[in-house]
Amino acid sequence: MTALIEIEHLTKRFGTFTAVEDVSFSVARGEVVGFLGPNGAGKSTTMRMLAGFMTPTAGTARICGHDVVEEPVAAKRCLGFLPEGAPTYPEMTVQGFLSFCARVRGFRGAELTERVARAMSLTRLQGVRLQPIETLSKGFKRRVGLAQALLHDPPVLVLDEPTDGLDPNQKHEVRELIRRMAPEKAIVISTHILEEVEAVCTRAIIIAHGRIVVDATPRALLGDAPSLDHVFRRLTMPSPAAEAAPTAQEAA
Repeated sequence: MTALIEIEHLTKRFGTFTAVEDVSFSVARGEVVGFLGPNGAGKSTTMRMLAGFMTPTAGTARICGHDVVEEPVAAKRCLGFLPEGAPTYPEMTVQGFLSFCARVRGFRGAELTERVARAMSLTRLQGVRLQPIETLSKGFKRRVGLAQALLHDPPVLVLDEPTDGLDPNQKHEVRELIRRMAPEKAIVISTHILEEVEAVCTRAIIIAHGRIVVDATPRALLGDAPSLDHVFRRLTMPSPAAEAAPTAQEAA
């Protein structure tokens, strides 16, 4: 299968701190990859580099063959990105914001109207379409962010905590939507919800301390373990040597 997402030796440093180190993986059409790791592991930094919102220190990332640094516009045309926090213009209505995003994407007239209506239908936003975004609950705001990522029906989706703030029924709806879209897209989902990985993902990549520690199917990860949570804690737990090592502040 042709990979729609290609990440090769991706590295990001902030001064002397290395947030992501030598990360490589690819995602083909039809794959849903759960991207897991504890807080500070490098998940969001990796996704921001993949989405072209942060320049890597080293390595490359390509979306549908387009280098995200050298061909940023072409790469973003193929990408639907839901960032952490799903930033919006809070004073705009849901429909107004999505229409604005559609115009930025180059849609006009009837096609714009159809794109916005479809995105709102997929994310169940019709009932709040005329409300200012600032008046919405956290869950509805998250769905607005997801709707803008789906507007142009991209072949690649990169979703950072797509069900954050949703109630159980809404989480089920979003997971069903991801399942329906999966055969035609390459999807990466960053999540802390391990049951989400078991429910919708075909692969799980676990990152810790800026490096990939495992890349396998959820079933293979489980093996003889009682739960995916058990596997996650075992793989991301600091080593005894790391725990014993003094921090720079302690050493001073």
